[in-house]
Parts: sequence; C-alpha cells; structure tokens
Amino acid sequence: MLPMKSRYGLKALVYLARHGANGPVPVATIAKAEGIPRKFLEAIVLELRNGGVLASRLGKRGGYALLLPPGDINLGDVIRTLSGPLAPLPCLSKTAYQRCAECRDEATCAVRLLLAEVHAEALRIVDGTTLADLVQRIDAVATWQSGKVATATDGHLPH
Repeated sequence: MLPMKSRYGLKALVYLARHGANGPVPVATIAKAEGIPRKFLEAIVLELRNGGVLASRLGKRGGYALLLPPGDINLGDVIRTLSGPLAPLPCLSKTAYQRCAECRDEATCAVRLLLAEVHAEALRIVDGTTLADLVQRIDAVATWQSGKVATATDGHLPH
C-alpha cells in the first residue's frame, strides 16, 4: 500500500504542475484544494524541497513551485523521497537490501519469487512515469468522463 505521505505528495505535485505556472503556490492553497491537512502537507513539501523536487519562496508571494519541468520529475524518485524503498520485501530492495529473517533460501522462496514479479512491474511503471505523464493521464480520463473522445488512437485511455 502506498503511504499517505506519498499519496498526498503526488496530489500536491499534480496541483503545482497544473496551477504553478504563475509562481509559487502557498501550502494553504494546495491543502484546501486537495483536501490535505495543512500541517501534514507542510512536512511533505519540505521533504520534497530537501529532495530537490520543489523550490520555496518566503514572503507575501511565497509558496512552493516545481524545481524541474514536470517531464523531468520521476514518480518513483518522488515516492522514494517521501516513503523510502518501494520493495514489498526487504530482500527485494535495491537500496535497502536485507535478508528476510525467516528465509532459508532466497532463490527458492515462494513469497520472494511471487513478489519479485509484482515489484518489477511496479518499478517499471513508477520509474517509467513522470509528473507530466501523470497529468496527461488525468486529463485524458477527465476528457473521457466528460463525454469527449479520448486522445488515444485505439480508443483506450493512455497508460
């Protein structure tokens, strides 16, 4: 399960990608628009700033803005910044590997073999998706829901 911190962080980044073109956006504005507790969001955006994803500006026109273009913000990196390793088991982590205490043989561990496939697919998706990709998908779904023709040529929504 994706931790709430990452879920709220992704929502905040999508909001900034859509509404941050005219300069920094105050945390209170993002929190209200996305239904995120303001104090929790303050901690999240601070982590994203420290992780090189956001820039901040103090003062009357202060707030947060994307440090990079949305197409350069990798969602796997964002999730790792906010929530740590993505692996469902410690023995599958590339950044925080630990052998599972109950495991006798990693090579034949049924749980590891099953979850290794799930993990590989999840990594392929999150590491292969940028903030711009996510915003585009959201827009495609919104267009489809409003009864307009989807932008995909095969009639399916983009992945």
